[in-house]
Amino acid sequence: MGEFDVAVIGGGPSGLMAAEVLSAQGVSVHLFDAMPSVGRKFLLAGRGGLNLTHAEPWDAFVGRFGNKAVAVADWLNPFDAERVRNWAQELGIQTFVGSSGRVFPSEMKAAPLLRAWLHRLRHAPVPVQFHMRHRWVGWSDAGWVFETPQGPVQIKPQATVLALGGGSWSRLGSDGAWAYRLQQRGIQVEPLQPANCGFDVVGRSGRGWTDHFKHKFAGQAFKTVAIRWVDMDGHSHHRQGEFVVTGTGVEGSLIYSAAKDLREVGLRDGQTYFELDLLPHRSLDFVQAAVAHPKGARSLSSHLKSRLGLEGVKMALLYELLDTAHLQNPQSLSQAIKSLPVRLLRTRPLDEAISTAGGVALTEMDTHLMLHKMPGVFCVGEMLDWEAPTGGYLLTACMASGHRAGHAVARWLGQAQKITSE
Repeated sequence: MGEFDVAVIGGGPSGLMAAEVLSAQGVSVHLFDAMPSVGRKFLLAGRGGLNLTHAEPWDAFVGRFGNKAVAVADWLNPFDAERVRNWAQELGIQTFVGSSGRVFPSEMKAAPLLRAWLHRLRHAPVPVQFHMRHRWVGWSDAGWVFETPQGPVQIKPQATVLALGGGSWSRLGSDGAWAYRLQQRGIQVEPLQPANCGFDVVGRSGRGWTDHFKHKFAGQAFKTVAIRWVDMDGHSHHRQGEFVVTGTGVEGSLIYSAAKDLREVGLRDGQTYFELDLLPHRSLDFVQAAVAHPKGARSLSSHLKSRLGLEGVKMALLYELLDTAHLQNPQSLSQAIKSLPVRLLRTRPLDEAISTAGGVALTEMDTHLMLHKMPGVFCVGEMLDWEAPTGGYLLTACMASGHRAGHAVARWLGQAQKITSE
């Protein structure tokens, strides 16, 4: 393979961004990925419309990263949401801001952007060299070791950028196998956990949804609803949106917005819950008056549909989670319509999650993302211990971490070469 400056291991957005920054500065970069092509998770995530970033103000944007906001803000300072849009435009990809503030490519798809990006990398003044089907499996005395269809390959670059992803969507390359290898080197790695994930419900019987409910309503969405939940510190949160019934529980954007808090409380307490407001645009007094209105010979379902517009999956959930006594009591039924407890048993498995929490502890690295215990080795992207909600935040911060590490590697190479020459 010959001599080269930097190995980037992992071909997701953070690794590609590190490679772009380095190649633009004349650094020889070889990028290795276990899959047959790069950006597979990026492409799949963009199948329904690639959410590049978010157009909200800086303080609100940075606040999305919770207790890791200060560290992530350092990455974002030179490569924030506006810079992401400019970068896409430089690749010939126009973007627009949706009604929710999310930023998308004009064509909505990820593939044109990835093609343009790879064209830039392959035609840089010092082109990036790509090595597919190279799975990193550890170290030897000769350097980094990869399994390939042609047999083992060993490399010894001057610097390495690890961009190995989290632990979700393993079929696309992010299997979390790197965690054990780094731990063997004394690197602290926080346990990988699902983020932006679905949950299994407890159900009224304690065994999840009834067969009737899941067979009839799995895949249907709760639209124009709101949820309330409590975080680890006892603070209450409220958000409106929509989510989807699954065969075992719930998932979707509204659930993802609360997933971090629900996951943490569930781990602490054994289970957790959120309160569902089926009619957020109606007050409790309005609902109580409507429920208490004489229904005559009509069934309860017909009465609630006529007076409140409750039907379909919303009405079915009331029957699913409330016993006969609560359904027949106007006061408790009204309370349930506005605040129905949905008890959650556990997150769905890690491999089903959109993204990952946990990873390499930020204390293991300097502010330029180089490992203290492995000089010349930098870690970027989702393999680090931080998380973000959906909405373009995760992708932006992954790219920003690659951008930061790319510049840091270039500086480190210059300093290492200077020391060597002296």
